[in-house]
Amino acid sequence: MKEQDIRDLNIFRKYLELSRQDADRIFSDKTTFETIACPACGAADCQPEIQKHGFTYVRCAHCETLFVNPRPGIADLQRFYGDSESTTYWVNEFFMPKAENRRKLMFQPRAELIASRFSASSRGRIAEIGAGFGIFLEELRKLWPAAQAIAIEPSSEMAKICAGKGLSVLEKMFEDVSETESGFDLLVTFELVEHLQNPFEFFSKARRCLRPGGSLFFTTLSGYGFDIQNLWEGSKSVSPPHHLNFFNPQSVKLLLQRCGFPQVEVTTPGRLDWNIVENSIAEGRDPGRFWRTFARNADEAAKVDLQAWIQKHGWSSHMQVIAS
Repeated sequence: MKEQDIRDLNIFRKYLELSRQDADRIFSDKTTFETIACPACGAADCQPEIQKHGFTYVRCAHCETLFVNPRPGIADLQRFYGDSESTTYWVNEFFMPKAENRRKLMFQPRAELIASRFSASSRGRIAEIGAGFGIFLEELRKLWPAAQAIAIEPSSEMAKICAGKGLSVLEKMFEDVSETESGFDLLVTFELVEHLQNPFEFFSKARRCLRPGGSLFFTTLSGYGFDIQNLWEGSKSVSPPHHLNFFNPQSVKLLLQRCGFPQVEVTTPGRLDWNIVENSIAEGRDPGRFWRTFARNADEAAKVDLQAWIQKHGWSSHMQVIAS
């Protein structure tokens, strides 16, 4: 799989520029921003690392989580996602044209992975937090027709799409799910954690919403990721105010244990790290002499081997977590 299989790179660049413009408009007054402790370990000792688009990323001196600090409050973030040109562009121009490619390359494999890893939940109560268009739950339903699949989706437009596909829908923020609506055997969420204003609150809620023996599965970005470390402030993943939190394999375990999950498994099965760096070099970004030379001269077998090493040893920016 290549980066261009799941996103048009020109459209992606325009989306990021529209996001920057929306952020300039919505977050022009930063006096309302909140200063927080490390969202992973709770430590207050951190140092500035990146200044980008008027936001500051700091690194925790204890667990090395990279995070925006100070950061916007939840109300302003909801306005940014709900009242912005970039959000409309993302739906109509970025996501939809590649939706079927993403179904085949991302959502079907995700459903197959969940079905194989959590077979005991095949007749249980399953919820996807931030279900969007409901594509993942559609695919999982094909494999688990007896499961009760629930889409937790705050966007009324997306919630209607999910309902139209026959999915049960909770049209609200996950943090607002009531006790009577919870009791899940499995919670899943994809590429959401990096956006969270308060990860500790989110994961504490997840722990309370699971039945005894239930599990949480999620994917997120790792700040230790090969492409992020090499491109740093030039990384498209470092895109405030979208991505507020970059945990790493060690710090995400600390966070989840603080939230009451005794068992945490972290892997980095990413497939795009080198390809993202190579594409960035072609766009004029400079990750250093060695990687420029590697991009010019390495054969495809060397690039495949490099990506396999990144995956195996925990250095991909695509992080997969199971907590129970």
